[in-house]
Amino acid sequence: MSAGSWISLIIRMASLGVNIDHIATLRQVRRGNDPEPLFAAFICEAAGADSIVAHLREDRRHINERDVYLLRELIRTRLNLEMSTAADIVDIAVRVKPDQATLVPEKRQELTTEGGLDVAAGIKKISAVREKLEKKGIAVSLFIDPDKKQIDASKKAGVKIIELHTGRYADALSLHEQDKYFRQLALAAAYALKRGLVVNAGHGLNYSNVKRVAGIKGLRELNIGYSIICRAALVGLERAVREMKALIS
Repeated sequence: MSAGSWISLIIRMASLGVNIDHIATLRQVRRGNDPEPLFAAFICEAAGADSIVAHLREDRRHINERDVYLLRELIRTRLNLEMSTAADIVDIAVRVKPDQATLVPEKRQELTTEGGLDVAAGIKKISAVREKLEKKGIAVSLFIDPDKKQIDASKKAGVKIIELHTGRYADALSLHEQDKYFRQLALAAAYALKRGLVVNAGHGLNYSNVKRVAGIKGLRELNIGYSIICRAALVGLERAVREMKALIS
């Protein structure tokens, strides 16, 4: 393979961010110390993860402040902190200084994030949070639905990175429905790239549906957690990460 072909291949390959929230969820079942999310992060890195993702929720249902500080200090890849725009969470992020902060909507009663951030409706607050984080050298991403209105609002809010919500595609009950939502993702990614944004994607992706999304031109990173941790319960975390990395590469 020529040098030019190798460069082309590298450009097309999406990187993998592994969300370790559900390692912490398992720990919280007994309110103990095991399993340790930091050790899980080390295994993910050794298996090829390009970044570690952790969501510090307002109710601390899994990841807590200690986890975030340890991850920031000791992992060797990038730390992507998922977070709401709540003032106390923003203050923690400013102190921790993750490589990236991904702003997401958050409701106490939800099992997991149910949709994208409504940037158009909350652009003033989101812009203020973005500015505060960026002053500390933290790259800011917005987790949004694959919708032109939200992409335009994200651009207006001043961010350089978005993460497209893949939940509807992942939860589709028929091939026809999956095709519909895949087209939305592909069109949204193309539109965002034209607007000069870096485009990531994630939510609900698993070993059966990820390959198609990984093939969307221009995606920089796929962020995946729950399916990897579920797979890890059966085959081990290192193998689970390597298998996912192989699928998206």
